[in-house]
Amino acid sequence: METGTPGPWSGHIPGTPGYRRLLLGLFLAGVATFAQLYSPQGLLPLISRDLGITASDAALMVSLATLGLAIGVIPWSYAGDRFGRKRVMGWAIMAACAFSLAAVAVPDLEAILAFRLLEGFALGGVPALALAYLNEEVSAASSALAAGTYISGTSLGGLAGRLLAAPIGELTDWRLGMLAVTVLSVACAIAFLLLAPSARGFTPHRTTFRQAVRALAGNLRSPALLIIYAQGLLLMGGFVAMYNYLGFHLAGDPFNLPIGVVSLVFVAYLAGTWTSPLAGRLAGRHGRRPVLLVSTAAMIVGVLLTLVPSLWVVLPATIVFTGGFFAAHAVASGWAGAAAVAGRAQSASLYNFGYYAGSSLFGWLGGVFLAGAGWPGTVLMTAALAVVAAILGWFMRSR
Repeated sequence: METGTPGPWSGHIPGTPGYRRLLLGLFLAGVATFAQLYSPQGLLPLISRDLGITASDAALMVSLATLGLAIGVIPWSYAGDRFGRKRVMGWAIMAACAFSLAAVAVPDLEAILAFRLLEGFALGGVPALALAYLNEEVSAASSALAAGTYISGTSLGGLAGRLLAAPIGELTDWRLGMLAVTVLSVACAIAFLLLAPSARGFTPHRTTFRQAVRALAGNLRSPALLIIYAQGLLLMGGFVAMYNYLGFHLAGDPFNLPIGVVSLVFVAYLAGTWTSPLAGRLAGRHGRRPVLLVSTAAMIVGVLLTLVPSLWVVLPATIVFTGGFFAAHAVASGWAGAAAVAGRAQSASLYNFGYYAGSSLFGWLGGVFLAGAGWPGTVLMTAALAVVAAILGWFMRSR
């Protein structure tokens, strides 16, 4: 478990240079990570057509990367304990960039998917450590707001990756679209390493196997933390499923939009850039539980409205859905670290394990529902996941 001793250090406070550098650095780390992770998402119809594979098979480009990330978050959390949060995050991003270059260079699908799995594993170093690093380096009173700012970087990264990759991919080749995102990620990773301040609230240490098991098991014995981890599993699963297959829906009847235009739907991610820090402020003022429940309700309303066969309804509904998701994620992810009972980094890693396992499983399963019942099938699966998450959240509130 965490054995570092912060001593008199109480954390950077808002308005100070260290606080600004920390948040900007983590914001850029989020951009670098999530731009790479989701860069194929807007390209899935092109990948499906180019490689002659189904929508659910094309979605493995995303699902295997998120599976790799889910597998990687816990090992990376212990590497951060041993070598330091910032240093390990830098290693992780650079390794991911190398695997990303390999993925666009190899010719066959099996090799591409193998490198995407490795890329995802490497990317796990950022979400495994970012919130632990943040919680240790900012004052307790500002931790919820700071977590929301980091999550806004992840949303902007996801947006940048999709908006950059899809138009380039449609004009040239989907591989070149992904390559452009890798170049952007390298630049953001370098900026993170230059900007983010050295840790003052935690001293790197070696963790024994027994300590590792104790930290994980201690968090898993907490019913409240299990519910928080389930939020990540269920909400992220539905979120990725919707965005994986929304492009197929908009490219087909009755919309028949070209891929370059379809990619503009990812501008809805800007809603998450706004709602994430807003949710942090509201959680600090009113408590995390009510903000989490309202945000989840917004997701349910938004995804159900995408069933209306009109772009004038689908596009605003997507914005509502996206804003609701990022607000819920900002609250739950920050809560996982703050409520840790046996290791803050390990609690954040368990949340991220559930978060990306849900992305991998339900991101793929949404394609099965799409094949069997069309877009309504994917929508109803997504709404059902959010309903279950809300019920669990309400139960936690009643406890």
